[in-house]
Amino acid sequence: MLEDYRAASIEAKWQQKWSEAGVFSAEPSEKEKFFITIPYPYLNGNLHAGHTRTFTIGDVVARYRRMRGENVLFPMGFHVTGTPIVGLSELVKNRDPEIEKVYTQHHDIPLEVFATLTTPQAIVDYFRRESKAAMESIGYSIDWRREFTTTDPAYKKFIEWQYFILRGLGYVSKGSHPVRWCPNDENPVEDHDILKGEEATIIDFALIKFRFDGKILPCATLRPETVFGVTNLWVNPEVVHAVARVGDETWIVSQEAFEKLTFTDRTVERIGEVVGGDLIGKKVKNPLTGAEVLILPASFVDPDNGSGIVMSVPAHAPYDYLALKDLYGRDLSGYGITEDLRKIEFISLIEVPDYGEFPAVEVAEELGVVDQNDPRAEEATKLVYRREFHHGVLKERTGKYAGTAVSKIKDVLLADLIAGNVAEVFYEFSETPVICRCGTRCVVKMVRDQWFLNYSDPQWKGRVSQCLAQMRLIPEEIRTEFENKVDWLKDKACARRKGLGTNLPWDQEWLIESLGDSTIYMSYYILAKYVNAGLAIDNLVPEFFDFIFLGKGDAAAVADLTGMPEETVKRIREDFVYWYPVDLRSSGKDLVANHLLFFLYHHVAIYPPSLWPRAMAVNGFVSLEGKKMSKSKGPLLTLRRAVEANGADVTRLYILSNAEHTQDADWRNDGVEATRQQVVRFYNLAREIINDQEIDELADPELIDRWMESQLQKRIIETTEALEAVQTRRAVQSAFYHMINDLRWYQRRGGKNRLRSVLDVWVRLMAPFTPHVCEEIWEEMAGVEAKAFGKDAYISRARWPEAAPEKIDAGAEMAEDLLGRTLSDVEEILRVTSRKPERITLFTTPAWKRAMLKAALEEKEAGSLDVGSIMKKAMALPEVASHKKEAPKYAQRLMKGAHALNSDPLQIDEFETLSRERRYLERTFGCPVDVLSADEPGEDPMNKSRNAEPGRPAIFIE
Repeated sequence: MLEDYRAASIEAKWQQKWSEAGVFSAEPSEKEKFFITIPYPYLNGNLHAGHTRTFTIGDVVARYRRMRGENVLFPMGFHVTGTPIVGLSELVKNRDPEIEKVYTQHHDIPLEVFATLTTPQAIVDYFRRESKAAMESIGYSIDWRREFTTTDPAYKKFIEWQYFILRGLGYVSKGSHPVRWCPNDENPVEDHDILKGEEATIIDFALIKFRFDGKILPCATLRPETVFGVTNLWVNPEVVHAVARVGDETWIVSQEAFEKLTFTDRTVERIGEVVGGDLIGKKVKNPLTGAEVLILPASFVDPDNGSGIVMSVPAHAPYDYLALKDLYGRDLSGYGITEDLRKIEFISLIEVPDYGEFPAVEVAEELGVVDQNDPRAEEATKLVYRREFHHGVLKERTGKYAGTAVSKIKDVLLADLIAGNVAEVFYEFSETPVICRCGTRCVVKMVRDQWFLNYSDPQWKGRVSQCLAQMRLIPEEIRTEFENKVDWLKDKACARRKGLGTNLPWDQEWLIESLGDSTIYMSYYILAKYVNAGLAIDNLVPEFFDFIFLGKGDAAAVADLTGMPEETVKRIREDFVYWYPVDLRSSGKDLVANHLLFFLYHHVAIYPPSLWPRAMAVNGFVSLEGKKMSKSKGPLLTLRRAVEANGADVTRLYILSNAEHTQDADWRNDGVEATRQQVVRFYNLAREIINDQEIDELADPELIDRWMESQLQKRIIETTEALEAVQTRRAVQSAFYHMINDLRWYQRRGGKNRLRSVLDVWVRLMAPFTPHVCEEIWEEMAGVEAKAFGKDAYISRARWPEAAPEKIDAGAEMAEDLLGRTLSDVEEILRVTSRKPERITLFTTPAWKRAMLKAALEEKEAGSLDVGSIMKKAMALPEVASHKKEAPKYAQRLMKGAHALNSDPLQIDEFETLSRERRYLERTFGCPVDVLSADEPGEDPMNKSRNAEPGRPAIFIE
């Protein structure tokens, strides 16, 4: 009954017991260690379903490894540095209505509490309490003695030590680089600082300088080679453009582009403006070819994109071809244009396999694109650009660049164009807008005298690549993405002037940015336990960290410098040597491009190869009822709300079974309810088994008992393999849903005596996924049987089941499969006929069909399977020769199912198996059941026996 399962009280009971007994407090021992970490959460909101998935995967691995006999360290801290928390406190203080709505409705914060979060510390304190309570409520097996925040004084000293090392290695330098910039905060912004546009990267456009009347109309392009094929420029006639002095040149750009230019390292002055319509009809000079081209009107030109002026290459750009075609026949005399635009000649400059002179035209026609507003125009553009980039070669028209692959021309050509003052580099976001958490639109700024991490350093990249090559990545297919990210990663700003965090130790005006101080924090977990226990931190000098983390110096000297007891210094060092390196870092796929990459970079810089991370696992996102979740806009499902509504174990089981690895999960309430009912069923079934006095574990095993034992071993093997691969969905399917089906069949078949031994294994298989209900069942099992299972009273520390391969009984499994298929076939016939049977006759396979199946299998093994080969081999057999009329038709049936042919039906005696279970079949169907061989069918008025095949008896129902 549903009320038998009291989730809230059971879960609270075991969470309290775990805490009081320190079940998950990890100390060095003789055991093999396993150090797993997951991302510490950023404290600007409550934990949500995305955290729930990532963190629960980590907890399952930790629990599984602990049950495997390993000494598991699974710690947690809190990330608070950077500008988001400062920005949030200001918005709360200013009573921003949108922020108030977000946090009271989506993050479940009472209005009266939200109103008090007017300082960064108040926000940190509140969300730290809430986040820890949420993680405790779902039962994570965390060693909370190691908790910290990234503004703790000892942690700041740890970060200072790290950056002194990085600077000493030459990996931190000062220079000018483009960064994502918040004009309001006057700071570089990283992913954690961004409200919208987190995926945006900085890309470098080429600004090609077209000239007319002493002025420059710069056109931004990612493909500077296409300047050889420009036939016209596009300008939006409705847009007001800025006229500006840029250095010693006069430029005409959109107003939005002018604003962007003010954040570059150029000297920029606005001196006037001009309406786009006044530019239409003018001719400009192509700076590379010298050709004069016409400026034409185009409402599709976005003033916020690039310079707001676009060059047109209709031979190779579908949108340009379509836009030009749309102008054919239009009256443009109002712009002073009298030319027939049909006479504009397209310029072919790229040779592409399978395409003619004008790929853009061909693809547009091939896809049936009607005009520039046709959605298929985007598809056409991607297709042309992709094929040209990967397979295109420049033609003779491009002069000295002819014969160069398109994929290799950009850097070479751009360098030449810049040297000739034909082009400049213009930095732009890959997508817009990018919005800071303070609400300000971000820009790309060229920052001077900014501190940078030199991630582009070839030697540093090489060590990261070496680390990746020796690491285990889960799933393995994520390796290519990591390798690509390393190849493309450029220098990154590592300091800012505003926010929370650690000051750059050699330049106190700057704060180390939030992703830069969260790279090797896994090391700090070892020290944090001692800090939290009262370790004096005033004298944590660099020599202390050198000794603890790098083994440099000696304990006595460090003790003198810090005032700590020498034994304490030695013990901390011994702890680090025992626990490090990180055995598994489990995280969401959104961190591949930043945190996980920096995690590798800083580890290979600070530590020797023996301390580099050993493995990383990456999982996908979570949506809510098919909609993308948003911390700032909703919908959002908090971890606490999910647990309060459904219970910890149900929440865990559902999120784990929803998707695998980098697949995205979708939280659906109907699915959660179905999972809840299954957990209730699991609990009630376990209690029934525990209290069943009729179970005789010493009874000799029957066929169904041997089958159940065999299935159980397979479930142990499958679940273990899945968890070794961090495949939580596959593990849950095997350990829970397949086991439920196995037990359903076992009990349907009258099985009983192995139920208690099955439960002993089953509850341990389920313990990593649903730990609370499993602890409850484990306790009841121990109480009823007056003994503890395993060496520990807690199932969380019990031994993981070990498979006994010798108990896998193929014969029993095949016999039960035959019986199951036969039952299913009879039930299907009865459903169709809707009649109560008076008698059922089963005809087992004739010998000649078994002989033909064997012949077909031999031909399949030899690689020569066809109807002719089957017939040639089979007709030589005496049992088949007498059935030469039926044999060809059966050979054709075998060929149709050739991919599924296997020898299982030949391994068992169907007649003996079904005859032995005849009484069971009669009880099931409530009528007499006869089992006959098709070789001796006896009375068979409907000639049903002819339908019997190996593994599928023929059925006659009266």
